[in-house]
Amino acid sequence: MDTKDQSTAISTDNLGRVIFLSTVAAIGGFLFGFDSGVINGTVNALQLAFDSDAVGTGFNVASMLLGCAVGAFFAGTLADKFGRKPVLLAAAIGFLISAFGSGAAGSSGTFVMARVLGGLALGASSIIVPAYISEIAPPKIRGALTTLMQLMIVIGLFVAFLSNYAIAGNAGGASEDFWGGYQAWQWMFWVEMLPSAIFFMGLLFIPESPRYLVAAGRVDQAREVLTSLSDENDANAKIRDIQSTLEEDRKPRLSDIISKYTGKIHPIIWVGLGITTLQQFTGINVVFYYGATLWQAAGFTEENALLQNVISGSVNVLFTFVAIALVDKVGRKPLLLIGALGQAVMLGILAFIFGTADVSANGDLILDGRMGLYALLAANGYIAFFASTWGPIMWVMLGEMFPNQFRGAALAVCGLIHWTSNFTITMTFPILLASIGLGLSYGIYAAFGVIAFFFVRAFVKETKGRTLEDMSRDAE
Repeated sequence: MDTKDQSTAISTDNLGRVIFLSTVAAIGGFLFGFDSGVINGTVNALQLAFDSDAVGTGFNVASMLLGCAVGAFFAGTLADKFGRKPVLLAAAIGFLISAFGSGAAGSSGTFVMARVLGGLALGASSIIVPAYISEIAPPKIRGALTTLMQLMIVIGLFVAFLSNYAIAGNAGGASEDFWGGYQAWQWMFWVEMLPSAIFFMGLLFIPESPRYLVAAGRVDQAREVLTSLSDENDANAKIRDIQSTLEEDRKPRLSDIISKYTGKIHPIIWVGLGITTLQQFTGINVVFYYGATLWQAAGFTEENALLQNVISGSVNVLFTFVAIALVDKVGRKPLLLIGALGQAVMLGILAFIFGTADVSANGDLILDGRMGLYALLAANGYIAFFASTWGPIMWVMLGEMFPNQFRGAALAVCGLIHWTSNFTITMTFPILLASIGLGLSYGIYAAFGVIAFFFVRAFVKETKGRTLEDMSRDAE
C-alpha cells in the first residue's frame, strides 16, 4: 500500500472536527505565549518588589525556562506512557496554579517556584500540542493546522502585551497599586488564570491521539477516533499503516532514539536539535522577554516601551497568518532559509544602530528621531521574518519529522535542548547588555542567523505533503 496514494479528502463535518480538536489543543500555545510575554512588562517592577540585582532579575525572568526544560524532557516520555491528553490536562492545572502563585508571591524565592511550575506546564504543552495536532491532521493541511500552535503563541503574546499595557496604564505603572490594593504587576499574572481554566475545560472534550492508542494496543479506541476524523475504511487502513511503523509488542521508549543498527543517536535527532537550538540563538526571546527593557534602554519611556510591545505583538500575529498560508504551498525548508537570512539582516541593522548610537550620562542610548524609527522598523521586520518562518515552522517540523516509534522520545530530547537554549539566551542577555551593550549583543544573534541558513540548506529535508508513516519509514 502506498500511503501517498491514500485519499486525503475529508468531509466538511470531519474537517470541522479536526479543526476543533486542533484549536482546543492549541490553547496550550496561547498559554505558552501569554506566560512568556507577561513577564515582559513586569521586569522592573519585580526588581523593585524583590530588591534584586541584575543577576537576580535575570533569574526571576529565566527561572520559568528551567521548568520548561524539565517539563519538555519528561512530557514526551510521559505522553508515550500515559497518553497525550493526560499530560495536557496536567499542564493546564500547572498553568492555573502558577498564574495565581506568581501574582501572590511575596518573595523572589516564592515567585521562582511559581514560575518554575508554570515552566513545567509550558514545556510540556510546547512538545505535546504540535505532536497531538500532527497525529490527528490529514497530510494536506497538517502544516497549516500545526501552525495553529504558533498562531496561538503569538496571540497569547499579543494579549499579554495588551493586558500589561492596559493594566500598567490604568494603574500609572507596573509597580503602582491597582484593584484590591494589589500592585499592577500582580494582576498582570492573575489574568492568565482565565485562559488556563478554559484550556482545562476544553481538554475534557477531546479524544486521545490515535497514534498513541495504536502504540498502546488500544486499537478499537484508535479506530473509533480515526473514524470520527475520516471514515471507517480510511481508519482501518491508517491503523495498519501506523502498526507497520511500530515495533511489535512494546510501547515506544526513550532509548529508541538510539539506532539498533548503528548503536548511535539517529541522525534525524541531530537535525531536530539543530533547528530548535538555532531558533533560540537568533535572539527572538530577547525581544519578547526584555522588549520593554530594551526600548527603555534605547530612550523610550515605560509607557511607550509597553506600547511598542503591543505593536510588535500585532506584527507577530499578522505574519503568522502568512506562515499558515504558505507552509503547505511553499514548503518548510524554503521558509526556513528565507527566514534565517531575513532575521540576520534585520538584527544586523539593529546591531549597527545600537552600536553607533551615543550614550547619555546615565548609560541610556540616545537615538534621534530618525534612527529611533529605523530601529523600530528593523525590530518589527525581524519579528515579521520570525513569525512567518522560524517561529511556526520549527514547531511544524518537530511535530512531524520524527518516526512514530520514537516521536515522544525525540521530542523529549529536543524540548530539553530548546528550553535550555532559551534559558541560556534569556539569562545571559542582561549580562551582555551591561558588559558589551546592545550593538554587539545583537551582532552575535545576527551571526547565528547566518549559521542557521547554512545548517538548513545542508541538513533539513522537506516534509510537505508526506504522511507521518512515510517519514517514519525513511528514518528507519
